[in-house]
Amino acid sequence: MSDRYSQLLAGYAHAVEWAALPPETVHEVKRRVLDSIGVAIAAFAEDAPKAVRKYAYAFPVPDGATLWGTPVRSTPEVAAFVNGVMVRYLDFNDTYLSREPLHPSDMIPALMALAEWRRCPPQEFIVAVAVAYEVGVALCDAASLRAHGWDHVNYIAVGTACGAARLLGLTPAQTEHAIAIATIPHAAMRQTRAGELSMWKGAAAANAARNAVFAALLAEAGMTSPFQPFTGEMGFFRQLLDGEVFDEAALRGLAEGRPPRRILDTYIKYWPVEYHAQSAVDAALQLRRELGDPARVAAVHIDTFRAAYEIIAKDPEKWEPRTRETADHSLPYIVAVALLDGRVTRESFSPERIWDPRVRDLLKHRVTLREDPDLTKQYPDGIPNRITVKTSDGRTLVREVRYPRGHARNPMTDEEVIAKFRANVALYWTAEQADRVADLVLHLEGLTGWDELMTWLRI
Repeated sequence: MSDRYSQLLAGYAHAVEWAALPPETVHEVKRRVLDSIGVAIAAFAEDAPKAVRKYAYAFPVPDGATLWGTPVRSTPEVAAFVNGVMVRYLDFNDTYLSREPLHPSDMIPALMALAEWRRCPPQEFIVAVAVAYEVGVALCDAASLRAHGWDHVNYIAVGTACGAARLLGLTPAQTEHAIAIATIPHAAMRQTRAGELSMWKGAAAANAARNAVFAALLAEAGMTSPFQPFTGEMGFFRQLLDGEVFDEAALRGLAEGRPPRRILDTYIKYWPVEYHAQSAVDAALQLRRELGDPARVAAVHIDTFRAAYEIIAKDPEKWEPRTRETADHSLPYIVAVALLDGRVTRESFSPERIWDPRVRDLLKHRVTLREDPDLTKQYPDGIPNRITVKTSDGRTLVREVRYPRGHARNPMTDEEVIAKFRANVALYWTAEQADRVADLVLHLEGLTGWDELMTWLRI
C-alpha cells in the first residue's frame, strides 16, 4: 500500500522519542498548549462553539475525552471536533506561512482529546504535538494547496494522523494506513475561505483533525487504506496538486530524522485577526497614536503583498463584511477598525461594530488598497504591510511593519504569552483559576495524568 512519502512520514512519526526532543521544543509545545486553551475559552459562548457543543451533548461518554469548559465527556473524535472549533473560532491561534499557510495548533485539541481518553502520559502527548508540527510545517514548505483550489486543512489531517499514530503506538505500516484514511476520503476544498465566510471557516481544521483521530483508531483496529495515497494514479499529487510533487528539500529534515524543532519557526498571534493582517494592525495602531483623533483621517491607503491581497482583500465581500468570519479576514476592515478605535479585540468583530456607519463610511469612501511587488518579494520571510494616512490638515503619515509581534523573528516572551492567556480567559475564570491552569500546562511533562487539568478547565 506504500508510496515513499507515506513511508517517510510514518517512519518519522514512529522514530521520534521523548529523550530526543530539544528542551526548547518541549517549552514551545507547552506555550502553544496554553495559548490554545486561552483562545478556546475566549470563544466558549460564540455561535459556532455553542452549536458544536449542542451536537456533542447527544453523545456523552463517561470515560471519554473532556469538552473544554464543561464537565461533559464524549468520544475522542467528538471532543477533538468541539475543542478544535473553539481553538480556531476567534482566529487567534498560531500560524505558519510558507508555500501554504497553516494554523498548526489546530492539531493540539485532537491530540489532547486522544491522549486524555487513552490515558497517555503527558510526555507522550508533547512528543505527538512536536511530531505533528514537524510534519505539518514541512508539508507547507513542500507544496501549495491553495494555489490549486484546495484548503490548507488537508495538511492538518496528515500532521494530526502522524501525531495520533505516535500517541497510539502504531507501527509504521499502521501509521501509513492512518495517513491515507485521513487524507484520501476527506479532501477539503478552498471554497471554505472564498467570498463571504461562514461558521465553517472556524470548523474546517477541527473536522480535518477529527478525521485524523478517526483514521488512526481505525488503523489501530486493523482497517487498511487506499494504496499509494500520494503518488497513486488518483492520489494526492494528481488530484490536489494538479500533478505537482513535493519539494524534496522541504522534507529533508524528516528524511534525515532530525529532532523536531519546526514549531520554533511558527508564530503566536498577538491580535485576533487573520495572520497576514498582523503587521497591518501594528502599523495602524502606531499611526493612531500619532493621529490622536481618528476624525482627522481624510484617506487611508494600504500597500500589501500578494498573499494578503488574495486571501484577505480581493473579494468584494472583504470590503462590505457581513459576518465576523469575513470581518476578521478583511484587511481593509481590520485597518479601519484599528484606526478608528485604537485597539483590535474580539469586540472589534461584533455585529454592532461591523455595521457601524462610521466603519462603513471609511471603508466605502476613504480606504484604498493595492499589491506592492516590492512587498510581495519579502514574503514569506516577513509579512510586510505599509499604511499611509492623509489627514484633514494636510499631513501624510506612513508606517510599515514587516515582522509583527509574535512572528518567529519577533517572538512573544513567556510573560506576553501568559498575559494573552489571562486576558482571553478573564471573562470566565478567576485569576486563581487562570494561574493554576497556566502552572499545570507549563509543567505538563511532570503531570501523572489529565484529570486535574481538565477539572480546572471548567467554566
